Amino acid sequence: MHNKKLKKATFGAGCFWGVEDIFRKLEGVMDTQVGYAGGDFDHPSYQDVCSGVTGHAEVVEVNYDPEIISYNDLLDIFWNIHDPTTLNRQGPDIGTQYRSVIFYHNSKQEELALESKKSLEASGRYEREIVTDIKPAGKFWRAEEYHQQYIEKTGRKSCRF
Repeated sequence: MHNKKLKKATFGAGCFWGVEDIFRKLEGVMDTQVGYAGGDFDHPSYQDVCSGVTGHAEVVEVNYDPEIISYNDLLDIFWNIHDPTTLNRQGPDIGTQYRSVIFYHNSKQEELALESKKSLEASGRYEREIVTDIKPAGKFWRAEEYHQQYIEKTGRKSCRF
């Protein structure tokens, strides 16, 4: 397989450990890494991001083969693994770093993300407003090594404690 055909997607849906674990298991996902995006602070650490002052979200960068799994398939997974109606919160995790966000890498991803959000809103699945941000991907800062594949490394079943 040639890396030239791989595409990149970036999602924030709460604790990045669990989000990464779900995406890593999908056929067609070749690699993932967790990190920080959407903030205005260079080289943030986990402690910086947790302080809430950097503006970063915990995100998962997904490298995938579009001949095996489509961006729309990834969007479907994204919408189904978290609650996109809770602002700056997923389950017990509270803070702007846990916000629901899609960072698109090109105009086609933007179009597909906006369409999928609009479709989900129209479906009536949620009584509350979907608060997911859809923004252009900026600088991705890779999280510390101990966060990478954390669920696999620790043998946890999820990131909920």
